[in-house]
Amino acid sequence: MKFTVDKQERYTYLKLEESTFNSLIAPDLKSEFVFYRNEGIKNLILDLSAVEYVDSSGLSAILTAERLWKGFGTFVITGVVSDNIKKLITISRLDTVLTIIPTRQEAIDYVLMDEIAREIDSDPEEGQ
Repeated sequence: MKFTVDKQERYTYLKLEESTFNSLIAPDLKSEFVFYRNEGIKNLILDLSAVEYVDSSGLSAILTAERLWKGFGTFVITGVVSDNIKKLITISRLDTVLTIIPTRQEAIDYVLMDEIAREIDSDPEEGQ
């Protein structure tokens, strides 16, 4: 599996560098997700801009990440440019579950704003 990772202070950006996200790749990516979550990475951005095809195993890996970060931080998908992937996400109604942001910069901005909102919500002095 080919991918690039950019770890920043407040988020990690992972770009899958494969044209096909299928059952050959999904288990390895799930392992990466678990590793990052266990490492304490609060916010993960998954870039699918190089991906042209996703099968059910790929969708399962994406949903695994969504579950891992739910209530812990933020998981965002960006770079969904393939019409096939867009249709699959819409047909499977995952567009109602996943946070999908068009560009890398918008995804970064979203993650940072979401983190600020979580910090404000958990501020103990807010209720005083």
